Amino acid sequence: MNFASDNAGPVHPRVMAALIEANEGHAPSYGADRWTAEATARIREVFEAPDAAVHLVATGTAANSLALATLAKPWDAIFCTAVAHAQEDETNAPELFTGGAKMIPIPAPEAKLTPEALRSAMASVGLGVHNPQRGPVTLTTVTERGTVYSLEEVRAVTAVAKEFGAPVHMDGARFANALVALDASPADMTWRAGVDAVSFGGTKNGLMGVEAVVLFNPARSWEFELRRKRAAQLFSKHRYLGAQMAAYLTDGLWLDMARAANGAMALLVEGLRALGGTPAWEPAANLVFLRLPRQVHQRLRATGATYYLFEGPLESGDPDEPLLCRLVCDWSTGPGAVDRFLAAAAGQPLPPSVPPC
Repeated sequence: MNFASDNAGPVHPRVMAALIEANEGHAPSYGADRWTAEATARIREVFEAPDAAVHLVATGTAANSLALATLAKPWDAIFCTAVAHAQEDETNAPELFTGGAKMIPIPAPEAKLTPEALRSAMASVGLGVHNPQRGPVTLTTVTERGTVYSLEEVRAVTAVAKEFGAPVHMDGARFANALVALDASPADMTWRAGVDAVSFGGTKNGLMGVEAVVLFNPARSWEFELRRKRAAQLFSKHRYLGAQMAAYLTDGLWLDMARAANGAMALLVEGLRALGGTPAWEPAANLVFLRLPRQVHQRLRATGATYYLFEGPLESGDPDEPLLCRLVCDWSTGPGAVDRFLAAAAGQPLPPSVPPC
């Protein structure tokens, strides 16, 4: 019963099969292989952007940091929420890869930038030679609190950025989860809404380890290529990245996995509400922060459930005191794992474990 992170989930069997197939014989290196070409073509098709530049890297940190480095100058400010992944969880990698651009964290309700807060922050910088200059805006969806920007919210943020002549980057580590939650198209969620670049995630949604940076202005492509090489993210055996991404986008697998993860989370939240669980932010995709009574946490931990608990102590205190935790579902979670977790939370016998399909 692992609900700690979608990073902890398994690779989908169809992706493993694609890797095995790509492992046969020899292939051109550094991205000149047919799998990378296929992945690039499918991403362009998915985003309805035939001229977009598509570059594969191995990690979300690399995707975000290299994308921002391509959009920002070393003396720029990069605008984000105070809890954006690029701000909280990248060990200052964007500052490193940009050569010194400064992250400007903005307080944000539900972890989402508001146009009013963004306009105020952007107006406060870039006033002279002694200040950081206005650079890109980066927004995360699904956010670090499990919320999702609506299309209207994305458009409102990008409109403010454009007022100041700033490009917009979308951190889409959980892009597929946000997309199915919105029932939108990738184009409507990104370039049609004013987004200039997106980190299109795959690792959290059933891939072994690959992300795609999609630049809707192909004129930025060469700079990204140079930055990727300098960052040691241009794999010599690039076919193994391309094969994963090509399989991901074949026959809607990426959307099926996201729907499965989001569906499992919906079932989990419904069941935990009945046991006194209260979401700190209303969940929209496959991640939730939720408060449960201490006694419920005690029962879960006694049965080996794995997840992040942020308040305590667990062992002593009022059994009814609500303690905050984070739960994440991945493509393989399934109703069976949810049923086991809910049974453990309720102190009931656990139903049999069901392996992922």
